[in-house]
Amino acid sequence: MAPTSASPMRSVDRALDVLGVLEDARHPLRLSDVARRAELHVATAQRILNVLVDRGYAAKEDSGYVAGPATVATAHAFLVNNRLSPVALPVLQELAATTGLTPTLFVRVGSARVPIARVEGRNPLRYQLPIGDKLPLHLGAGKALLAWLPEDERAACVAAAAPFTRASGEQITAEDLTAELRSVREDGFALAQGERVPDVTSVSAPILKGDTLLGALSIVGSSSDLPESDHPRIITEVRHAAEAIAARCP
Repeated sequence: MAPTSASPMRSVDRALDVLGVLEDARHPLRLSDVARRAELHVATAQRILNVLVDRGYAAKEDSGYVAGPATVATAHAFLVNNRLSPVALPVLQELAATTGLTPTLFVRVGSARVPIARVEGRNPLRYQLPIGDKLPLHLGAGKALLAWLPEDERAACVAAAAPFTRASGEQITAEDLTAELRSVREDGFALAQGERVPDVTSVSAPILKGDTLLGALSIVGSSSDLPESDHPRIITEVRHAAEAIAARCP
């Protein structure tokens, strides 16, 4: 169990831990599940949930607790006020028109990546990638973020993720992932084939403003829409688009 403390900052930390548990859940959670995932005593989790429900950041349903409607308002405030989306959208639109594929803009949130803008290409993917959904850093476009994290943060993410198996069935060790991230950083882009979803290929590049990692730009399509013969052109397009977004960002 996490240590208890009367510190106001510790109380904020614990409340955010509980909110994070609700954000990551794919179904309503019982009180005991929330407490276990947040590493809190049940009584502490209950007090925090009561406050979150009162403020609209959590909701109680018959089957358990879920994130509340106030989280939507917070997400909307970010989408309206962040500096990246407005300058990126025209670039995404041009990239979708040029390639026919679907470009997506990601930002890092802790040990995950979150899509904050997307433009559908001529051939939309069969699966949905909702704006605001949390996705892993060690798969697909996440590597265009993970490779540029500070070394200690990168190593911690690798240790937490590996070993794992990709959708293609490929088994990856921590050593494999570390070597791959080194290559991604040297090459300036990440190419992923069937890593998170079978028969889907993505090309991703970091959005860098000097030494600051702002986000990542990824273009994705079915492997038939993005054959190997077309990889060099798409890689060039994505890298140039990422550089254009960085140049336009204040």
